Amino acid sequence: MQTNVPHEVAITGVQTRDVRFPTSLDKTGSDAMNAAGDYSSAYCILETDSPYTGHGMTFTIGRGNDIVCAAIQQVANRLSGRTLSSLVADWGQTWRFLVADSQLRWIGPEKGVIHLALGAVVNALWDLWGKVLGKPVWRIVADMTPEQYVRCIDFRYITDAITPEEALAMLGQSEAGKSARIQEAIASRAVPAYTTSAGWLGYGEERMKALLRQTLAEGYKHFKLKVGGSVDEDRRRLAIARDVLGYDEGNVLMVDANQIWSVPDAIEYMKQLAEFKPWFIEEPTSPDDILGHKAVREALKPYGIGVATGEMVQNRVVFKQMLMSGAIDVCQIDACRVGGVNEVMAVMLMAHKYGVPVVPHSGGVGLPEYTQHLSTIDYVVVTGQRSLLEYVDHLHEHFLHPSVIRDGYYQTPMEPGYSVEMKAASIDRYTYPGEIGVSWWTTDEAKPILEGPKI
Repeated sequence: MQTNVPHEVAITGVQTRDVRFPTSLDKTGSDAMNAAGDYSSAYCILETDSPYTGHGMTFTIGRGNDIVCAAIQQVANRLSGRTLSSLVADWGQTWRFLVADSQLRWIGPEKGVIHLALGAVVNALWDLWGKVLGKPVWRIVADMTPEQYVRCIDFRYITDAITPEEALAMLGQSEAGKSARIQEAIASRAVPAYTTSAGWLGYGEERMKALLRQTLAEGYKHFKLKVGGSVDEDRRRLAIARDVLGYDEGNVLMVDANQIWSVPDAIEYMKQLAEFKPWFIEEPTSPDDILGHKAVREALKPYGIGVATGEMVQNRVVFKQMLMSGAIDVCQIDACRVGGVNEVMAVMLMAHKYGVPVVPHSGGVGLPEYTQHLSTIDYVVVTGQRSLLEYVDHLHEHFLHPSVIRDGYYQTPMEPGYSVEMKAASIDRYTYPGEIGVSWWTTDEAKPILEGPKI
């Protein structure tokens, strides 16, 4: 495969932009923990001495986005003056180099704001590589040999779960049938979607019904609703959903609590929702509570309810413990909370070894654009088995190459890069604090949201 850059491209600088969308105004994205989030992008643009630029982003929900932007600048500065060919020649070492600044590491050793920034920078580098090669990111990885895939990963801290030798053997086994799976990806039959669009906690009954009927007509078979407000209200909402979806037509329901419960509360609460037959409960408790997730999983197993988590799991080390301990049924890796493509590739291998399907978190601005590549990689390269991918139907119009669903499947991206390059007009329109153009947050309606809760 062609992994080498066809001509030298050097990184000369970085731009960061604080982009925020007013989703709190209509409760899009609302859940039990996050009642009024403004879907936001801490945006990174790697500049070069060529016509190419690399675009990456990290998803947040409003205040604090500026802090992540500042961290992106600090992380990306380590790439200044480096050539793209030297960085991708040994991706695992490049990734370790980016997390090895001891002063930055002190305030975020592969977690928190620094790791969010790392995800944006690493993903921007992959986007740049894809554009220079003329390939989408998923195809770069699909064209790799097992040895090249393994060289993308920093195995420090995870060799008790998987060694490079084990990874090579697993990927070697998955080579069988890979060519056929690439063709399925090209035909856009690699990644089936599920929808969260109807399930936001702040949506009223009629809006929820209408969206469920709409997505059902569009070919979806899997639907996720937010829970955690109150048992009575959640029972009412789930009953409405089941009235629309039925129980015996192959339509699968999932629920998501966004970390609102303690472990005992999660167990007792979900027992009262068991009659609605949810496939899994997502984020039943703190994302750092490995033993808690295991306890919830064991308690709910007799009720046929699995446990899913991952969107707030901060690195491969926590995922390692989740997987080795048997704490989760579904691994919901996030494209940019962990350290970008490389760390996702590591988690995919561990999940495959421990028999846990990867269903990435995709419920935020830019995330479906990212994760369509990751789920395609998981199917084509790692597991050879299709898994679901979340889709939310908003804010895609701001991207040059938005993700698209047809007949219940993601349409596999074929444009070079990582699909998160945002339209310049959208960046300008929604930049905070709006020095360019007129922005939504200048309105009186937005001011209380941006100022935050009063004490």
